Amino acid sequence: MIRFGVRLSLAGGREAATRLVIIASAVALGVGMLLSTLAGMNAVGAQNSRYAWLNSAVAPASTSADPTWWMVREDYFRGKSMGRVEVAALGPDAPVPPGIPHLPGAGEFYVSPALADLLRTTPATELGDRFPGHGIGVIGRSGLPSPDSLLVIIGRTPAELEQLGAQQITQIMTTDPSECDGCFVGLDATAVTLTLSVVAASLLFPVLIFIGTATRLAATRREQRFAAMRLIGATPRQVSVISAVESTLAAAAGTVAGFGLFFAFRPGLAAIPFTGEPFFPSDLSLNVADVLLVALGIPAGAVVVSWLAIRRVQISPLGVSRRVPPRPPRAWRLIPLVAGLAELTYFIGRRPETTSGQISAYISGFVLILAGLVLAGPWLTMLGARVLATRASRPAALIAGRRLSDNPQAGFRAVSGLIVALFVTSVATGTITTFVANRGEPRTDSVAATSLSKIFWPEDGPAPSADQIPAGLSAIPGVRSVALVHVNPDRDGWQGVITCAELTRLVVFGSCPAGAQVAAVAGDLVGRRAFDLTSDEYVWDAANVASADVARLPILSVVVDTTSRSAFERARTILETEFPQGRSPASVGEWEATSARQLVQFQQLAHVVMLASLPIAGCSLAVSVASGLSDRRRPFSMLRLTGVRLRTLRRVVALESVVPLLAVAAVAIGLGFLAAHLFLRAQLGYTLLPPRLSFYLMVAGGLAVSLGIIASTLPLLRRITGPEAARNE
Repeated sequence: MIRFGVRLSLAGGREAATRLVIIASAVALGVGMLLSTLAGMNAVGAQNSRYAWLNSAVAPASTSADPTWWMVREDYFRGKSMGRVEVAALGPDAPVPPGIPHLPGAGEFYVSPALADLLRTTPATELGDRFPGHGIGVIGRSGLPSPDSLLVIIGRTPAELEQLGAQQITQIMTTDPSECDGCFVGLDATAVTLTLSVVAASLLFPVLIFIGTATRLAATRREQRFAAMRLIGATPRQVSVISAVESTLAAAAGTVAGFGLFFAFRPGLAAIPFTGEPFFPSDLSLNVADVLLVALGIPAGAVVVSWLAIRRVQISPLGVSRRVPPRPPRAWRLIPLVAGLAELTYFIGRRPETTSGQISAYISGFVLILAGLVLAGPWLTMLGARVLATRASRPAALIAGRRLSDNPQAGFRAVSGLIVALFVTSVATGTITTFVANRGEPRTDSVAATSLSKIFWPEDGPAPSADQIPAGLSAIPGVRSVALVHVNPDRDGWQGVITCAELTRLVVFGSCPAGAQVAAVAGDLVGRRAFDLTSDEYVWDAANVASADVARLPILSVVVDTTSRSAFERARTILETEFPQGRSPASVGEWEATSARQLVQFQQLAHVVMLASLPIAGCSLAVSVASGLSDRRRPFSMLRLTGVRLRTLRRVVALESVVPLLAVAAVAIGLGFLAAHLFLRAQLGYTLLPPRLSFYLMVAGGLAVSLGIIASTLPLLRRITGPEAARNE
């Protein structure tokens, strides 16, 4: 029977060859996406492990090496984060970070390739002057988390680092940051892996629907063929073997093609910065378990889908020729959907205290809603079809509505892949858009982005006096103002004061209340108002300090406002050079950019889900339409012989495809936004904000592509419904 099944698959005519190619293509898409996701998870781990050495400050002590003075700080250049590692060896056996042959001496430094390129193309006053001495080499790949990493390892004297507050280490940390207590540099690998898992499920679900739809291509003719075999004596097992052989051949060819797709597109996938930085192509690797899982699991899954597709023939071969409409879906399918919405609503004002409790509460609610959408889809399709048939004013709408209402499961099946894609995308877009608007990166033209501050924390040593502030700051072209903020004696150490006369001169940093002489301000003159800056007008509280006493208070910070990126970086270089202790000078926008950038990357992944899933759903619809036309070629031919116009039949086919597509898209997007709103209200107290126009344009574009794919199948109708198709075979 295996040989017979192979012959039927390879020598069964154009219809068999078309079906084989379509199934293989669907499997290739699924395999490529699954491999990409598995490799992405491995890449996250590989990238995270290369962050480990930056956490050497918390590495356990070792007695087999000499100590090294060690300090890691974060710097910035044009909005990008840059790691500064400053070292001083206390002996010949001092530990050496990966990627360099030996520790740099005082006045020497190593840089990453990306930073080396910047140093060659950027004026020294903006970047190079921050690093004392001269470069002696490039950090190798083993010490770089990403090809775009900006890293510098600077050699200093032990006395300099001791004065800067460095600490001594005796070994380089090798423990993965996700498994290390106290590690402060690295990725939240669990969160990224969870996100990639959701992306994998979101992408694979439409592909599995595509595979299932392709397996049902020409289902009626296949079922009749298998039923005939049963009637002449073939056993259910023999029929199953033939079906399994057909599916295995297609799945095996698709699996091989899927591996080819993965390796062909791996360099492009490595450039996607969904952790905030791109990967090395080799990071997207596959282990033996991954390869076996895909190479064996996908063909096995295709066999299962094929078996499910012919289960009616196995049960009763006569039932194929005596079809009856399936039982209509019942309203109980809405229960999980309503339960998920009710769960998210319940937690508004009752947010769980622990992180694990919040994850359990919200994830279970989203899963219930998603499962409810898939389960309730046929019932909703039936409802829409009945409305279409009831209000039909033309024969095409009546025929399409009646056919959909008779078998809503088949109508919904082809578009069910859209449910996950559009729901996940809507939830992600609504949540991220609202969060970024409330707590994301400030406007690039606000003072939160154009000004930088150097704060002198008490633990970093005594603050400088006013005459120690470099006079050259004001002379930089593009520097609008240089302001000194003094410590507020009535508040904790990170609050400041400034005279109202000075604040009036600065203009863009706000103003004093009427009658006040001194204002109580944030150390960077911006504070938390950066989260919702819509204008630069702001009124600070009055301070209980006399204006004559402000200049005698210790300096808390120096704030420089600029009108150009060049002036911004030159001012930062001067401040870092003059005051190397403590945190590097930066803007509020740069401090907040990291979290906002991560959110934006997740939103880009959500867009990838949608842009990939909509065309796949369109392909599923196209295959479904082609299969339906093939199965109904004789009834349609009879209708044409009785006088029904070809354009009427085309309207029937189009309505049967378009109505479920648009209905599912509207319901999935609406429920996605509703779920996002309930989550935001429960977790953060925010109200959902409308997504940007780009979201709607992407949805419209994806649906347009899907509709175009459907339209491409309509010309088949003329060819397969000619008079010759009306005869009995």
